[in-house]
Amino acid sequence: MPVKLFGERLKELRLERRITLRKFSQMVGIDPGNVSRIERGKINPPQELEKLEQIALILGLIEDTDEYDDFISLAHLSAGKLPQNAISDEQLVAKLPLFFRTLDGRKLTDEQLDAFIEKLKEEL
Repeated sequence: MPVKLFGERLKELRLERRITLRKFSQMVGIDPGNVSRIERGKINPPQELEKLEQIALILGLIEDTDEYDDFISLAHLSAGKLPQNAISDEQLVAKLPLFFRTLDGRKLTDEQLDAFIEKLKEEL
């Protein structure tokens, strides 16, 4: 399964909830043109955690769930803060939300951690 970018995931969730672009824009306080640009990957999503949390909650994501955390992590990834070779590796990108959750204090299994470390070593 290909990795979705933040904008694609945002649009997918918005449409699943049957929220129009204009209504969503009003709810989150972002210009409709900018929401459209975010969904198409033309501009980065907001990076302020409070705004991202607001968007996630409006989309019905539940705090402290993998889906919620993955959504927030995708927003940060969309800002291009990782090296391009890491971003272009779909397997690595798919594992990054798990990694970010680990940084937030959640535990990985030994197997998950070993596999992630090996993948990172390959990239370096």
